[in-house]
Amino acid sequence: MSQTLLLLPGDGIGPEVIEQTVRVAEKVAPDLNLEYGAVGGASYDEYGTPLTEDTLNRAKASSAVLMGAVGGPKWDGVERQHRPEAGLLGLRKGLDTYANLRPALCFSALADASALKRELVEGLDILIVRELVGGVYFGQPKGIEALPDGTRRGFDNAEYSTPEIHRITRVAFDIAKGRGNFGRKWGGVCSVEKSNVMDSGLLWKQEVQALYDAELKDMGVPLHHMLADACAMQLVREPKGFDVILADNLFGDILSDEASMLTGSIGMLPSASLSDAGKPGLYEPVHGSAPDIAGQGKANPSAAILSFEMALRWSLNRSDAADEITRAVGQALEKGARTGDIGGSLSTSQMGDAILAEL
Repeated sequence: MSQTLLLLPGDGIGPEVIEQTVRVAEKVAPDLNLEYGAVGGASYDEYGTPLTEDTLNRAKASSAVLMGAVGGPKWDGVERQHRPEAGLLGLRKGLDTYANLRPALCFSALADASALKRELVEGLDILIVRELVGGVYFGQPKGIEALPDGTRRGFDNAEYSTPEIHRITRVAFDIAKGRGNFGRKWGGVCSVEKSNVMDSGLLWKQEVQALYDAELKDMGVPLHHMLADACAMQLVREPKGFDVILADNLFGDILSDEASMLTGSIGMLPSASLSDAGKPGLYEPVHGSAPDIAGQGKANPSAAILSFEMALRWSLNRSDAADEITRAVGQALEKGARTGDIGGSLSTSQMGDAILAEL
């Protein structure tokens, strides 16, 4: 059966990194049907909305979706519901990609590029499993209102339900079981929240523990609980003590960005956002649109290429091709291939050349 990858280059450096990813895709999966669409600011400029119904329907009908990036100062004055980021949130919600996988993998060749000492990060391989379509980003009510005294009040509602917590917890445990890193200090699954000050965090902790006791304990995967601020501290102090970190939408967002800097550069990090089996996943580099370097050929395409690697692995069932990409990126780095963000001078296309040469 033919497979379709919907490409949404988006804004800023998105089109540049997707261009290099297409070169890799044509090499390792020449039979893959590649289609293009618009999202974010590019979609707003053309259609007046950051995500059209047509694009969302095409995404739902695809085998997987690979996005570049959205956003930039050009759209700062646009109403919130029409800003580029609303297109990304709408895509996640529309595809029900509730499980966001953010690996923090430190290639050996980049250990000295990390902000931490080599011995803390060399060999780092952790995965943050973030709930992606609930919590404070989507809870209602939210807004900004004027008060009688002329001041204003902003408010967001952090909320979770038992089914939302249980389904993301199952994903984390399934992945941790396959990884098998139970000997680490917080090996298995480390669930993080702020149960000491937030009721939604207390519910999170209680429901993760209840599901573990009722269904998951027999898997043999250890469960740890940790406050989100303590986890942030330990990620800097002893990052290799973690394996799989399970977090809600807000804390998963923050902790995964923190973890990204352990690896040397955010330009190296991919992500996957998954729904239930048989539904398309959404894949994207985590570096954002980087408008300050857009159009200059300076962007590192590795994160986008590794996001395609995750699409091959998680949605397209082509693990052999995924392994080839991981090996090629690692070997290119070992031979000194570097863009500016990781201490080199290669252009975006030259970094693509270096990776392609290893395939």
